[in-house]
Amino acid sequence: MRPVKAGPTEPVETRLTVNGTPAVLTLPARVTLADALRDHLGLTGTHVGCEHGVCGMCTVLVDGEAVRACLMFAAQADGAEIITVEGLGRPDKLHPLQESFGRNHALQCGFCTPGFLMSGYDLLTRRPAVPDEELPAELSGVICRCTGYRNILTAIREVRDSYPDGMPPPGNCAQSPASPEAAAPSSAGANGAAEIVLPDAAEIVLPDTEPTVSVTVSAEVGVPAEQVWRVFADVNWLARCLPGAELTDDLGGNRYAGRARVSAGPVKLTFHGVAHIAEFDVGGQRMRVLAQGRDAGGAQTQAEIVLRTDAAGTRDTETGATDPGTILVADARLYLTGRIAQFGRSLAGDVSRRMFTQFAEAVAEAAATGSAPARPMKAPSAAGLLLAALLGRLRRLFRRSAR
Repeated sequence: MRPVKAGPTEPVETRLTVNGTPAVLTLPARVTLADALRDHLGLTGTHVGCEHGVCGMCTVLVDGEAVRACLMFAAQADGAEIITVEGLGRPDKLHPLQESFGRNHALQCGFCTPGFLMSGYDLLTRRPAVPDEELPAELSGVICRCTGYRNILTAIREVRDSYPDGMPPPGNCAQSPASPEAAAPSSAGANGAAEIVLPDAAEIVLPDTEPTVSVTVSAEVGVPAEQVWRVFADVNWLARCLPGAELTDDLGGNRYAGRARVSAGPVKLTFHGVAHIAEFDVGGQRMRVLAQGRDAGGAQTQAEIVLRTDAAGTRDTETGATDPGTILVADARLYLTGRIAQFGRSLAGDVSRRMFTQFAEAVAEAAATGSAPARPMKAPSAAGLLLAALLGRLRRLFRRSAR
């Protein structure tokens, strides 16, 4: 921890590595680490209870040691490597401690669970052979004593016995904390915003698992296909048509850096990432894009998106003229981890469709006018997208019931 000399409201730039992801925060000096993690990085698994360092709910690891995040200012953690409960395991592969808590019913309301998990991890890392009789005293720093308390001790004892040679490391850190890639972030955020370093652009490898969401969406645009592909051929135009997206750098080799913003009430997500145009076939009217990104809160996305166009094929019955319109189709496979993966598949599909509709409208405008949108598409509001998706479902339900 570094000493900080600043007034309580004076902004202080702080560089952290949180769950393997470098981040920069610019916050008033009096903001605690717990509040920085929860309110500015979106890591709400770090619970805040007494705010006096007594209850242990806000326990995190700072440079490998258990720390009460409510007793430490964020500015004091400059240069530190922090692991929160979100870093222990992924939704599809929990850490052994998390699995043991579930298997042994070591859960009740769940408010104490992050503190026990992080304290348990710290204990078994420091003392892998801690005796049974010392477990209650060693874990006394987390004061919850609900009806699951004995099961908590059982769960930690079980993990101790299963890993006598040492605990497995956290499984949901974007990079190893010791890796050279976890260097200082590229730029500092303002007003509490966090900036992170870009993922590796050399190669985007999608997981060999079922995607979180698979969607096929289409929209008719009232312009010929060649005008649509004129928009697609200009990456700057294309980026301006994507809701909340911004192109930040041309990395060469059809690879581009950018960021995308989504607002959800007080929580603002900013994904930094790279995209690779792996295929661009105007003759075959097909474009394939691979993308990956992450936000400073640990949420990660990977995607394969195939865009294609088909003739609308409609004919005016009175004049016999063929509609010059085009059907714009997107096939998307999305892999989501972290907070963003907490949306259900169906709801995530609805939100994706709504965003694609906005994208298609912007492409149609750019193709018709022959110029890029005057300004980038506004970052989508998660609440607005959710409302639109729910209204769409209600409309479909009413149409079916009216038949």
